[in-house]
Amino acid sequence: MDKEKLAIDGGVPVRQGGWKARWPVFDDLERKMIMEVLESGNWGGIFEYGSMHGKLLNMERKFAQLQEANHAIALVNGTVAISVALQACGVKPGDEVIVPPYTFVATASAPLAIGAIPVFVDVEENTLLLDPDKIEAAITPRTKAIVPVHIAGGPANMTRIVEIAKKHNLVVVEDAAQAIGAKWDGRCVGTLGDMGTFSLQSSKNLNSGEGGVITTNDEQLLINAWSLINVGRIPGGKWYQHERIGQNYRMTEFQAALVLAQMTRLEEQMRTREANVKILDGLLSEIDGIKLLTRDPRVTRHANHLYMFKLDSDFASGIDKDDFINKVNAEGIFVLTGYNSLNTNEAIKQASKELSGRDHEYSCPVSERACEKEALWLTQVTLLEDEQAMHDIAKALEKVIKSYS
Repeated sequence: MDKEKLAIDGGVPVRQGGWKARWPVFDDLERKMIMEVLESGNWGGIFEYGSMHGKLLNMERKFAQLQEANHAIALVNGTVAISVALQACGVKPGDEVIVPPYTFVATASAPLAIGAIPVFVDVEENTLLLDPDKIEAAITPRTKAIVPVHIAGGPANMTRIVEIAKKHNLVVVEDAAQAIGAKWDGRCVGTLGDMGTFSLQSSKNLNSGEGGVITTNDEQLLINAWSLINVGRIPGGKWYQHERIGQNYRMTEFQAALVLAQMTRLEEQMRTREANVKILDGLLSEIDGIKLLTRDPRVTRHANHLYMFKLDSDFASGIDKDDFINKVNAEGIFVLTGYNSLNTNEAIKQASKELSGRDHEYSCPVSERACEKEALWLTQVTLLEDEQAMHDIAKALEKVIKSYS
């Protein structure tokens, strides 16, 4: 029997009706909230500690409730959130910060922005999350912090990571940019370490175009972060009293209005994504050439910002990943290649050398292989589609895989 002709070669695409889900999702609620800010004349953000008013204060309170944290503070974006959280926790220029290489560049550039050096520790084969078994070998007298990344919305092994941090007197800043709503062992991410950082950038599950949030259960760390975000002011101080070097990283009322509106849709969207993930897991597990990532049973809720899976190593070694993606996309299915392993990024290596005066080379074979050959993504918007879309995804992947045999 002849192989089914690929769409890229002139065959009929698996999915021809396009995609129904759109992002961002908005309606008159967003319009109303934005107009309320516009007409209020209060467009800016924080005025003074503890006596804020308007939508920003309300959003921070609701976000803290969402993540079951004692405190939340908003700021301009998720990248700056990491830098501010590290500074609030006492990380200084020359300190080392342990990070995974399978992540967005901000996880490494944020420490560099404050003069700290990112030290890369490889990820787990079956989760692509920071591997706790490899952390202690990377700890030196200069190590100050660990930044686990809850990639794709799946929490890292925070039980082990926090144990290691306590043993070595390190701080933990969770990069939860993709993990709003996620839980590890019944506890919300962003509350398991010293501080948690979140992104509200356009692609994220909770979206205000740009924006970020820091969570913590420690009031002193909150005060530290508030000061850094507010050009070094201190709670109770005068307007032009600047007790530390900070920056203006404040969020606006307009962004907070969008977050408040978007929050009303989050729970239903999370349920839709999780239902589609279960369908995909069942369908893709039956396809030779595909390997699913594993979910630790202590992940009591996954945010599903991405659906990540792998091509089987034997199959992946014999094909070109970009060629595979092009063929799948031609079938009407939007698949992404994902990250480049940050330990190989020349800009990061050069910036680290300029700060430290020495070369920084890290071997992270799991991350490098995933980036170059194996890992593929479906976006959170794809996970908002109907059940038929999940079947089309599986059919397209199987069709393309069979074309190589």
